[in-house]
Amino acid sequence: MAHSDLRHGYFINVLAVVLKTSNNSPWTDEFDKVELSCLIESISTNNPRIEWKKIKNEGPSYVYFDKKVSGDLENRAIIREPATLLITNATRSDTAKYRCEVTAADDQKSFDEIVIDLVVRVKPVVPKCSVPKSVPFGKSAELSCVEEEGFPKSQYQWFKNKEEIPDDPKTSLKFFNSSYTLNSETGTLKFVAVRKEDAGDYYCRAKNDAGYAECPAHKMEVYDIDVVGIILGVLVVVIVLLCITVGICCAYKRGYFSSQKQTGNNYKVPAKGDGVDYVRTEDEGDFRHKSSFVI
Repeated sequence: MAHSDLRHGYFINVLAVVLKTSNNSPWTDEFDKVELSCLIESISTNNPRIEWKKIKNEGPSYVYFDKKVSGDLENRAIIREPATLLITNATRSDTAKYRCEVTAADDQKSFDEIVIDLVVRVKPVVPKCSVPKSVPFGKSAELSCVEEEGFPKSQYQWFKNKEEIPDDPKTSLKFFNSSYTLNSETGTLKFVAVRKEDAGDYYCRAKNDAGYAECPAHKMEVYDIDVVGIILGVLVVVIVLLCITVGICCAYKRGYFSSQKQTGNNYKVPAKGDGVDYVRTEDEGDFRHKSSFVI
């Protein structure tokens, strides 16, 4: 087919291959089919060479070459005449840029290409949720929600007793008095100081353009700190320690803890009488006397 060009007021027929696409940014959900449109608008060469390449960070790779589907799309794609690529079962790894290249040897402009940016959306899986079972009244608390399979990246919502928690508590009468911050990007819900009204069943939803998934509900309880009980407990401990201390002091005063003990080493020898000698025996560990006579 000749391509006309207007120069200096008259037409010049130019033989050229020209490509176009009906959608340069298609998307599909995982496991669905998607069409990468590559239409030949102008060409005069019979049987042109058609190639498709997948372009990722590590560089381009063939997915259609020498009239055969190959590489990542083998057994999952076909060519629709003249050059459109139909993926019959898209997976998350198919998200990439694809380049359709047509070479027409008999045309003056013998080469043209178009780039198509494909996105395969992946539904989120059930997120991992962390909710504290019980929190003291007036203390801080943090709830977390994480999901890493979805594409595009998941956004997060929190629910209490099946009612969505707004990003800003001041926008809702039910949550107006609550003091929290909710980050829909990271999935964290932080209470600055919990109230009795904050107790309830909490669950999180991860969502993106492909769908959403929710974790099971977890109950969070809020309890009062028994200040009076703590004070009484401390007083009891102090009184017990005081009684023990007084008892030990009285025992010392009465000599129950005297360090003086009578043993064989500190036995006091009685005074000698006239004519009496005292001898210590090795076996008995004490003294006995013997008589002596002075003549």
